[in-house]
Amino acid sequence: MPTMETTANSNPTQAAEEIKVLANDAFKAHKYSQAIDLYGKAIELSGENAVYWANRAFAHTKLEEYGSAIQDATKAVEIDPRYSKGYYRRGAAYLAMGKFKDALKDFQQVKKISPNDPDATKKLRECEKAVMKLKFEEAIALPVTERRSIADSIDYHTIDVESQYTGARIEGDVVTLEFVKNMMEDFKARKCIHKRYAFQIVLQTRDMLRALPSLVDINVPNGKHFTVCGDVHGQFYDLMNIFELNGLPSDENPYLFNGDFVDRGSFSLEVILTLFAFKCMSPSAIHLARGNHESKSMNKIYGFEGEVKSKLNDTFVELFAEVFCCLPLAHVLNGKVFVVHGGLFSVDGVKLSDIRKIDRFCEPPEEGLMCELLWSDPQPQPGRGPSKRGVGLSFGGDVTKRFLQENNLDLVVRSHEVKDEGYEVDHDGKLITVFSAPNYCDQMGNKGAYIRFEAPDMKPKIVTFAAVPHPDVKPMAYANNFLRMFS
Repeated sequence: MPTMETTANSNPTQAAEEIKVLANDAFKAHKYSQAIDLYGKAIELSGENAVYWANRAFAHTKLEEYGSAIQDATKAVEIDPRYSKGYYRRGAAYLAMGKFKDALKDFQQVKKISPNDPDATKKLRECEKAVMKLKFEEAIALPVTERRSIADSIDYHTIDVESQYTGARIEGDVVTLEFVKNMMEDFKARKCIHKRYAFQIVLQTRDMLRALPSLVDINVPNGKHFTVCGDVHGQFYDLMNIFELNGLPSDENPYLFNGDFVDRGSFSLEVILTLFAFKCMSPSAIHLARGNHESKSMNKIYGFEGEVKSKLNDTFVELFAEVFCCLPLAHVLNGKVFVVHGGLFSVDGVKLSDIRKIDRFCEPPEEGLMCELLWSDPQPQPGRGPSKRGVGLSFGGDVTKRFLQENNLDLVVRSHEVKDEGYEVDHDGKLITVFSAPNYCDQMGNKGAYIRFEAPDMKPKIVTFAAVPHPDVKPMAYANNFLRMFS
């Protein structure tokens, strides 16, 4: 087995091949960041080898860095226009971003180069179906001004609960702790709650969220604590473990869940109904921020839409999309800690008052402050750079420092990225990433984490935890059929 040392005395081409072997091993071990670094070293030695670029593109895709994957795959096909795997990798990355028309062009190219490849034929056919469906949906979609609220057409009081229903029940209009506990036990046993109660929970949560500003100020009294969790991504049994470790949400034990409650994990409905039910039980016990996956386009691709259709019905798909548009975009704890799903901005001088003014009641746009709050990521070098995801941007420690100074803040807490330890501290301690889905997608091997703050000092105390077992339902079980082919 080659090592980095054995490559030192080799010629560049041979050395690059030896490093590629190490990179491939890292990839197989799900060490995708390490694989990216190693493929990069091989590229430095032999930059005209299309295979290295395409392999690195695949590793970027595994880390959801679709912008970087597209760049690398594009380089691969520039080097070798007949290299089908380059088009294949780029098509897969476009697909993951929901850019079906761009993906279709690449899979048409794969088919042209490899006309007898059954896999290429199958993927092209599925991509054609996805584009046709997209065109149909665009054709029948009403203009925004003519769309009516689905929530306004639902009266859960008129829905009868059959006598044979044995699950958790809400008596009247009040969601109690006893109900939430019973519902969670039903969910653990793989039972769904009655549609009447699901409607009640989602509609009551919508009313609460609509009344909130786009930036929510939270006061943590002296001597009290507050917990911030990152992405949960449909990992219901790991959410239950967080509550085992840190206690159930209550007025005395409040939480903020910082976006990406759904998608990828196949228990997203259980996660969102649990979080929403706690919100109904006690609005100050749980705070919820929007993530980039609380959007129609992501839910259509990454599983939540399919799961809701399977476990409830199409009406709930529309209702959840409407409620997700009501979620606040950011929170500030005690005037000192800024909590947001993604990150900071492409311009300096953004004030908290600018965030408060954002009209958030829409699907996330592809640029501007709202997009950047949901999609951006920190980078180690100063300044700003293109997003490795292809949406939003990357921002350096100097950008973080200026934002904090201009708004008299101490710390940025954000989520949005899987981290090996469940968290990462960057930008000279001024930015913390927290991610609460351990062993993400059943393959990343990462820990999960949450952060506890105690007033008045509001210093972050980070707690990490491992994944717990869950029923044998694979991640992405309800995802877009096309995307599952690449999982």
